[in-house]
Amino acid sequence: MAVSRLLSRPLLGAFFVASGIDSLRNANAIAVEAKPVTDRFVPLVERAAPGLPVPTEAVTWVRINGAVQILAAGALVTGRAPRIASGVLAATLVPSTAARYRFWEAGDPARRRELATHFFKNVSLTGGLLIAAGDTEGKPGLAWRARRAAKDARREARHLAHSAKREAKLVKAELT
Repeated sequence: MAVSRLLSRPLLGAFFVASGIDSLRNANAIAVEAKPVTDRFVPLVERAAPGLPVPTEAVTWVRINGAVQILAAGALVTGRAPRIASGVLAATLVPSTAARYRFWEAGDPARRRELATHFFKNVSLTGGLLIAAGDTEGKPGLAWRARRAAKDARREARHLAHSAKREAKLVKAELT
């Protein structure tokens, strides 16, 4: 593993461990901010998964988000499925950012600047997580491997077709 990955994964994951712990410890306070987001989110989940029991309380969603952040950050830090962990962390960052840092609603200019700073910090973290989610560690990705297999199959098919034509001409020559 490259030194940059060895250092950057724990640094990136540390924020989410701290954020997840904060979400679990202060779920009631965060739920007040998260309620507008969960009120829009719950009906979408209920429509997408009609047979599943979907929690409706904002506190439960805050706790779920915090727990998922801790688990995914642990996976990222330890290098266990880092691409999946990065994608999961990016997905958890979207609702938490929308819930906690709505700077456009703040009336006080100082509060607006503070919320905007946190909002754009989270947007930047999302970008870093998306880069980490696409990182194949220098190994070819699945798409490249599929294209390569298709190219090899086409080349092999052309070779076999050419060989078959040559063999057919030899058999025809022997028969005449």
